Amino acid sequence: MLVNIGPQHPATHGVLRLLVELEGEVVRRVVPHIGYLHSGFEKLGEYRHYNQLIPLTDRTDYLAPMSNNVCLALAAEKLLGIEVTERCAVLRVIACEMSRIISHLVWLGTTGIDLGAFTPFLWAFQERERIYDLQEAWTGARLTTSVTRVGGMMADVPEGWERGLRDFCRGFPRTLDEIDRMFTRNAIWCGRTQGVGAIPAAEAVNYSLSGPMLRASGVAYDVRRDRPYLGYETYDFDIPVGEHGDIYDRYLVRLEEMRQSTRILEQALDRLERLRGAPLNVSDPRLILPPKSRAMSDMEAMIFHFKQVMEGVKPPAGEAYVGIENPKGELGYYLVSDGTAKPVRWRIRPPSFINLAALPRLCEGALLSDVIAINASVDIVMGEIDR
Repeated sequence: MLVNIGPQHPATHGVLRLLVELEGEVVRRVVPHIGYLHSGFEKLGEYRHYNQLIPLTDRTDYLAPMSNNVCLALAAEKLLGIEVTERCAVLRVIACEMSRIISHLVWLGTTGIDLGAFTPFLWAFQERERIYDLQEAWTGARLTTSVTRVGGMMADVPEGWERGLRDFCRGFPRTLDEIDRMFTRNAIWCGRTQGVGAIPAAEAVNYSLSGPMLRASGVAYDVRRDRPYLGYETYDFDIPVGEHGDIYDRYLVRLEEMRQSTRILEQALDRLERLRGAPLNVSDPRLILPPKSRAMSDMEAMIFHFKQVMEGVKPPAGEAYVGIENPKGELGYYLVSDGTAKPVRWRIRPPSFINLAALPRLCEGALLSDVIAINASVDIVMGEIDR
């Protein structure tokens, strides 16, 4: 028997269609059908300046927009051969770890709903709103942040913003402990997740899985540690790994990752305090817009402002790939430049797309009721799959 799940189904977490072949209640084959949200972001990027790509990155993994913004800026800066300031690097670390917590909270809440647990959904989304308030105070937007610029950031954090993030870091672990107590030894939760959708380490590597999907199978690979960027090698944090590669281990890995992200945020806030008053952006006027006050009163600043807006940043001819540890796995941006202000090619390596390819393997031999739980555990976002 063939069963269609989606493309309009609340548990597919987007416009995803799963064609499920059943023998009784046992799944023999699952075929994912994608493309319902095709946006053409990569092609659109060929007609935009490098800084104009940043709003497009918001709309790929829209649950972690600031993390995507950072990856694009790093790739363009690699083409240019420039290094950002220390304060900028710290703010980008904060942006990435806030995005990781937001994404994992959404996963935790919606997966709980998929399996019939409503209370953790409320707890998770309450904490997510606290971070969204901080995002809004910093960037002016709760979702599509566009916070980075090539060579720096859109803006520094406002006065007193750090206190709000410190308050969050103090209270958030208590919520994680409550969720831990409710889920981790809950007989129903364990029955629905332990031994379900498991994949061993060797197969996970062969499928090119990354992020919590890979680490839950026991492979301690994290881009922040193994190919560090933004000074992550100088932060003290642990990389949680699982043993069995099932839904339960993916839950444990993501839960612990939120604790580790909180540790990183606390360290970054200490560094931010030390760097108060330090320059945020690189000083090259060909890369960064001058302050608006100068552009309105200084002719040279106005000229640089005009040229930056009209002509854009022009990296030398070449190519660059940058991969970062996104909440869902390794996010990679590949840029090819011909020396003009617009890339010849912009290629995205979306972790959701690659992780989704393993879904048929994860569902083999499972029950139909397990397909929803397994799909939720992969943690996909259709914006980057159908990019």
